[in-house]
Amino acid sequence: MPYDFATPLDRRQYPSQKWQRYADDVLPLWVADMDFVSPPAIVSALEERVSHGVFGYGRLTDTLRETLCAWSADHYGWSIEPDWQVWIPGVVPALHLAAQTFCSPGQAVLTATPIYPPFLRVAERSGRIAERVMLAEPEAPGAPWRLDLEALEASITPQTRLLLWCHPHNPTGRVWDEHELHTLGEIAERHDLLIVSDELHCDLILDTTRQHRPLASLSPALAQRTITLWAPSKTFNIAGLSSACAVIPDPELRRRFREAAAGLLPEVNILGLTASQAAYAHGEAWRRELLATLNTNLQRLRDHVNRWPGVTMASPEATYLAWLDMREAGLGASPQQTLLDSTRVALSDGADFGCPGFVRLNFGTPTYLLEEALERLDARLCFSE
Repeated sequence: MPYDFATPLDRRQYPSQKWQRYADDVLPLWVADMDFVSPPAIVSALEERVSHGVFGYGRLTDTLRETLCAWSADHYGWSIEPDWQVWIPGVVPALHLAAQTFCSPGQAVLTATPIYPPFLRVAERSGRIAERVMLAEPEAPGAPWRLDLEALEASITPQTRLLLWCHPHNPTGRVWDEHELHTLGEIAERHDLLIVSDELHCDLILDTTRQHRPLASLSPALAQRTITLWAPSKTFNIAGLSSACAVIPDPELRRRFREAAAGLLPEVNILGLTASQAAYAHGEAWRRELLATLNTNLQRLRDHVNRWPGVTMASPEATYLAWLDMREAGLGASPQQTLLDSTRVALSDGADFGCPGFVRLNFGTPTYLLEEALERLDARLCFSE
């Protein structure tokens, strides 16, 4: 059956970070929150659960564990075990928990920039040393960002213990290839690093020539030093229900992670568990139509970016997020603020990702709304001096 990704939806009637951070005349294309109604199967499952009227402490079911195992095998050819799963209320808490658990004071957390902003705060918030390495910028307009493997290895110090990895990558949209991933694994093994692999956008591959390979699936040895973070939140637009899973094959790492979480992180709430089960069991047809809509929107975005002097975009291979280089667009030190003031379109500031002069644009919104925002941006960017 066809799903509706076009009907206007008033999101200002309920408080949300996306729609109420800015004034009512601003079109928000910033935070990674889509403007699509979640799959009917999820809505129905939540309605049924809410109708029960009792919201006591929930319990993770064997059915949900098995459903995620089936999703992993069907989509990624990775056979995971039910007992590898540690369900948690979010990916960002898991990043911090991993730093506190596996990285002692005086040891370092390494991150490659640009990167989703919470990555950059983990070391500081956990009292660890922060280390950064820059990805290699595109070699030509429209070319992808690349992992600079030599720079990555050179940035590792005797204090480096933990690598926070993002795959597919937020904000550039890269789907890392197997050579990059295998070499990354070899580097981690040489330096005895643990890896936390945030694979939150793995179900949102836009480029049909690309395929997501879970980092931990590449070899048994790599799996023993990797914590994979998955969630239905971005794909099925249920981030507010706070449900995610850490897949940890190594029993000792899993034990330490679980013990560290006890009493610190709450259990996943009952509605999050209900929505996760419905997403992974019944959301596939909706997901496929979502990808078609996102590709339509991405093509519209490409058409507009090609008209903007001084602006380039590495076309995302995954996610509904576009990473735009505006350093040559004549917009001053903060393109995000300039565009907000002049066009009333809110984008994410690249400085928050470790790269001033860039912006991130969320095209996961109905096409008519995206087009309105792009026309506003046209009015400023097509005539930049």
